[in-house]
Amino acid sequence: MLMSHADRAAKVHYMANGFRILSPGDHVLCAATDARIPLEDLRYWDVATQRPFASAAIAAQEMAPAR
Repeated sequence: MLMSHADRAAKVHYMANGFRILSPGDHVLCAATDARIPLEDLRYWDVATQRPFASAAIAAQEMAPAR
């Protein structure tokens, strides 16, 4: 029996120039909004905290220094 990874969150290790899938799945959840991000659309993450983001605007807001 084949296992489907559809509709399952992947476990991902984020690196400076890409990411490595540690556990199969078809998406990750945005760290700020909990929005589903299909792996083929994943473009923004924070390497230091290992958090994915759904958009550049969300990533910039989340990673901006606190005032």
